[in-house]
Amino acid sequence: MRWKIYNGIIRHRFASFGKGSRIYPPVSLVAGERYIFLGDDVTVGRQVQLTAWDRFGDQRFNPAIRIGDGTSIGDGSHITAINRIELGKNVLTGKYVLITDNAHGDADSALLETAPNKRPLVSKGPVVIEDNVWIGEKASILPGVHIGRGAIIGAGAVVTKDVPAGCMALGVPARIVTMESSRN
Repeated sequence: MRWKIYNGIIRHRFASFGKGSRIYPPVSLVAGERYIFLGDDVTVGRQVQLTAWDRFGDQRFNPAIRIGDGTSIGDGSHITAINRIELGKNVLTGKYVLITDNAHGDADSALLETAPNKRPLVSKGPVVIEDNVWIGEKASILPGVHIGRGAIIGAGAVVTKDVPAGCMALGVPARIVTMESSRN
């Protein structure tokens, strides 16, 4: 019952909040709910952090987080955008998943003398996760990654490159395994 009251209070803060969608409190909406689009029947677990940064210091961004119909985000996960993150329909994540399109600074040795929280935010591109993807617990999806329809991301994987449809990505950094070779 508590989540129903909570959802009634916060739903107007989002760009869209689809029919049957629910967010279980507590959730951390650090910045930019107006840039977050929830489809129908989306479930966002407890202690999830959703951040869509439209400004950081003197930087300005045009972020978007789009979560498709029937998608479920596991407890303790963190989705953060300065660019664009799209989760297709019926995506399922485990707990403590990180999906980010940004980082504090680039691989520039001159920035190493600057405190990480003072470095400019940079994005290597949007993150796109197609329909029916399963992302295991504690996986990390990093900037510029495209994950194809029906892919599986193993628990604890760190995905730095695209994952084709119907494949699995396992390990750190994640390597692609076809479904057929994983059965042998």
